[in-house]
Amino acid sequence: MRIIRAKDYDDMSRKAANIISAQMIMKPNCVLGLATGSTPIGVYGQLVSHYQEGDLDFSGITTVNLDEYRGISRDNEQSYYYFMHDNLFSKVNIDLKRTFLPDGMEPDSAKACQDYDRVIAETGGVDLQLLGLGHNGHIGFNEPGPIFKAQTHCVKLAESTIKANRRFFASEEEVPKEAYTMGIKTIMQAKKILVVVSGADKAPILKKVIYGEIAPDVQASVLQLHGDVTVVADEAALSEI
Repeated sequence: MRIIRAKDYDDMSRKAANIISAQMIMKPNCVLGLATGSTPIGVYGQLVSHYQEGDLDFSGITTVNLDEYRGISRDNEQSYYYFMHDNLFSKVNIDLKRTFLPDGMEPDSAKACQDYDRVIAETGGVDLQLLGLGHNGHIGFNEPGPIFKAQTHCVKLAESTIKANRRFFASEEEVPKEAYTMGIKTIMQAKKILVVVSGADKAPILKKVIYGEIAPDVQASVLQLHGDVTVVADEAALSEI
């Protein structure tokens, strides 16, 4: 696991975007695994800037996202489909037919998960997976629990995750309580993994992820077992290391 220290959030975003850009330049038809949430927004902004400057071409890229809320339609401003279009897809020359997220409106959760696993398999595998880090150590929406779940699954969101997402909704009652997420095995099968972390509030969990016991109560701790993980974190997030 490589740790890259960034001065602040903007520096973290630039450094992470440079890593993704290098992957795209080396393999113009690569498969990118993408994340949502507040931390990657700066990364996507940097990628858009590189595209606008003529340094990046998204036309051959395929993307698969980590997760999507269950029961929220794609045109809902809080859906991750909307998030990706607002922050990246609508601003670059990507083929929207090759951008994939779980179907949050599929009422049959087993079917939604099986369909998404099939989509990921048909891409040929993720070349680089971008991850954020939850305050409780979740990656995607793989919440702390007794086991690591392998494949895409429907998860009941932890109370801490619901509270963290509260700021995006008019009230806590509107925050979805379930989501579809890639499983840990799927994430770990990515050839490269890039984790972005920002803020002093993430410092305690980042220390556990990097140096703690590998256990499902801190789902991101499993990343210690992957052969090619890069963590880009700002000084505040690294303050306990």
